[in-house]
This record gives sequence, C-alpha cells and structure tokens, in this order.
Amino acid sequence: MLRTISLVIAILYAGLAAAQPTYPDRPVRVAVGFAAGSGPDIQSRTISAALSNSLGQQFYVENRLGANGTIAARSVAQSKPDGYALLFSSSSIISTPYIYKNLGYDTLTDLRPTATIGQLDGIFMLVDSKSPIKTLAEFLAKAKTELIAYGSPGVGNGLHLATEIFAKKAGIKLQHIPYRGASEVMTALLGGSVQVMFVTPPSVMGLIKEGRVRPLAFTGTKPFPLTPDVPLMKDLIPGYEPQGSWGMFFAPGKTPDAIVERLNAEIRKALQLQAVIDVMQRDGYIPDGRDAAAAAAFFRKEVMQAAEAVKAAGIEPN
Repeated sequence: MLRTISLVIAILYAGLAAAQPTYPDRPVRVAVGFAAGSGPDIQSRTISAALSNSLGQQFYVENRLGANGTIAARSVAQSKPDGYALLFSSSSIISTPYIYKNLGYDTLTDLRPTATIGQLDGIFMLVDSKSPIKTLAEFLAKAKTELIAYGSPGVGNGLHLATEIFAKKAGIKLQHIPYRGASEVMTALLGGSVQVMFVTPPSVMGLIKEGRVRPLAFTGTKPFPLTPDVPLMKDLIPGYEPQGSWGMFFAPGKTPDAIVERLNAEIRKALQLQAVIDVMQRDGYIPDGRDAAAAAAFFRKEVMQAAEAVKAAGIEPN
C-alpha cells in the first residue's frame, strides 16, 4: 500500500512539473524605444544575445520608436506578466510621468525594474566639425548674441533635460527642436539644421574618431577614457552638476518574483562575460551589480528626482 501511495505521489509531482515548464520555454521579446544603432539598442542586443545563449531561447530586440520611448514602454506595461515581454530603457524613462498627461500606464506600478546594466558617467556636447566653434567658451559667447538651435530625441528625453540644465547653469537660452531619435538629431547636426546636440558616447564614438563631429565638453565626473582631452563641463560651468545615464531592463508590473529574480541573475552573469564587458566598457558603462530589489529602489528614487529636472527645464505636461 505504501509503495502504491508513493507511486501516485511521484506521478502527481511529475504531472505538476510538466504543467509548469521552466522559464523561458519560447522566445522573449525585448522592446527598445530607440533606433537601431543607438546606444540603448546596442546594449540591449548585446545582453539579449548573451541571454539567448545562457537560457536556450531567443531574446529578440524589437525597436518601437516614438513619444520618447513611451510606445515601447506601453507595449510591455500592457503585456501579460509572464516574462515574455521585456523593456530595455535608458534613464530617459524617468521623466515621462511628468511630461505626458496620458501615458496609458503607471511608470512605477505597471513596469517592474528587473536588472540594471550599469551607469554611464557622462554625455558629450557636440558640434559639427565644420562649425567655426572650437571651444565651449566660443559657444557661450555666440549663444549670448544669437539664438542657437539644438536637437534632442524628443521632449523630456534625458538629453533634452541635460541640455536645458546646461543652458540654465550657463545663463543662456537655446532653441529646442525635437526629433524621433538620436540618429535623426545627428543627421540634422551634420546637415546644419541644428548647431549643437548632447549625446551618449556609444552612438557617436565612430563619428568622433572620423573627425566628423567635435566634442566641446563631457558632462561626467572624469574624462571619457577614449577622449581624455575633451574638457569636463563641471570644470567650465560654475555650479554644474555632472550628468550621466544608465540602462535597465523592465518586466510588466505583476511579473512573478521567480521570473524577475532569474532574469536579474542571468543579466548580472551576462555582464561578467568578456564579450559583454568589452562593449560596456567601450560605451563608458560602470557595472553596479544591483539585485532586483536594489534595482527597484534605485529606479523609484530616480523617478522621484526627475520631477525637479523637468521643472528646471520648464517643460509643461502635454
């Protein structure tokens, strides 16, 4: 009798295991609200490739552009919370609750921070290499006599806020022209439609090396490793606080703890692979190794602090 009961229990456990397949058992979509070839796109594809190898299912990137990344975020926030729809975003996501009246989701409850890839110490301020402006001092002198146009990947984007904070600290006014992505801004800069832009290192290092754009300053705490001669903004503008960025994976808000913890562990493991390290170091990211709980706490704090930056930039919700 005892043997029969044990056999029945074993069969029941086997059936339960079969009914609960190991995550993931099919491809996983990673939505990115930035253009192909941009910094976030490169980082998301690098990590996704590592996850595909380690977890045995394809993690594929889907670029969903528009509305400062909110279209991509909404597509994940409204997805089934089963781990098969993820979002990768830069820090530009933290300002969205304050610049859009109707997001279609709650940034803090409908998206669940899963893992950070690290922090970017700073961003570049660039002009076209054909520009007569050679230094930040020359730029400021010109900005005090005429209105200079700059481009960013959308209203309230992190690069928009960084530019407005710079302008406020420098005591100048600039004209903002929003575009759909950093690549469009770069096209506008090289075509003369805008005169300056702020941009993260990953998407622009090739153009800097080719001499097609000229960095006037870097907003980090220390010089960018590949451009040690580019001056630091904090050394040139009194009272300027270094501006940087970060990258983070999100899942839908009600995704189970077990899936979030597994993804966090696998992403942290991926960040230790040499091929991934090479990309992250080249792009200027400093690993932070946060677990899921720490990533969530960090994100909430960043969203709360973003309200101040939006107010400083004078952006009204629309």
